[in-house]
Amino acid sequence: MAIKRTKAEKKIAYDKKLCQLLDEYTKVLVAVADNVGSKQLQDIRRGLRGDSVVLMGKNTLIRRCIKVHAERTGNNDFEELSKLLVGNVGLIFTKGDLKEVREEVAKYKVGAPARVGLVAPVDVVVPPGNTGLDPSQTSFFQVLNIPTKINKGTVEIITPVELIKKGEKVGSSESALLAKLGIRPFSYGLVIVNVYDGGSVFSPEVLDLTEDDLIEKFAAGVSMVASLSLALSYPTLAAAPHMFINGYKNVLAVAVETDYSYPHADKIKEYLKDPSKFAVAAPVAAADAGGATAAPKEEEKKDEPAEESDDDMGFSLFD
Repeated sequence: MAIKRTKAEKKIAYDKKLCQLLDEYTKVLVAVADNVGSKQLQDIRRGLRGDSVVLMGKNTLIRRCIKVHAERTGNNDFEELSKLLVGNVGLIFTKGDLKEVREEVAKYKVGAPARVGLVAPVDVVVPPGNTGLDPSQTSFFQVLNIPTKINKGTVEIITPVELIKKGEKVGSSESALLAKLGIRPFSYGLVIVNVYDGGSVFSPEVLDLTEDDLIEKFAAGVSMVASLSLALSYPTLAAAPHMFINGYKNVLAVAVETDYSYPHADKIKEYLKDPSKFAVAAPVAAADAGGATAAPKEEEKKDEPAEESDDDMGFSLFD
């Protein structure tokens, strides 16, 4: 017969386990566990077994353990984690990839009926079609203002109806109707709301960012820094290439307008004095390219043997 532990002994064992996890892991997912059953939680633990541990418990007890661990080790990084313990939440300690762990947790969602008094997490829409109910059940549809008709001895819904909106409480009539139709509109599971990684806390949406997204955001940031630096005439690494080009343009403009000159400016001045050279330069370049392609064609023609004519045979067709 197993010895039943006292409440104090359970708290000591829980404190020891949590401190061990805090020493071993640096990445934690904070998940809301509303409407999650024990069987469902067991399946999640089984699916994450190997590199992750799911820990549930009272928020006050977890905060106290984190505080004791910080005083004992001098590591205050997990104090940010204690601020996230609000509501019915659990902790998932992991050594694996955070995105993969979140995707694995999302697999274990279970459909649930619309019970009276529940707050709808999503919009509930009843689709059109045959319900399979006999005509005596039309009272449910009439109370909820759902248009129906009798087809082959059963009730048929004519148009899709938005029965419950997100955020509204489920009423007794809506719950009874959905139960009769066999519709389980809600699904519940652990929902990741915060991510802790080495002292940093961020939203789980960050895990969806790809390398292309990061490059795009980085390029946009560099562009903003360069624009601001150019507007303020403040040199930065991002604005340096643009500043050099703009400075060179200014030097070239001064050389064109004055007697000061240098080799590249001489070429520009020459073109400005005689604009026809712009038109001459392009055809010459095109002719050089065309001549290079025409030469092989001429060689091919030379290699082809000349066809013998009838005159060379010594007689004519009419001889």
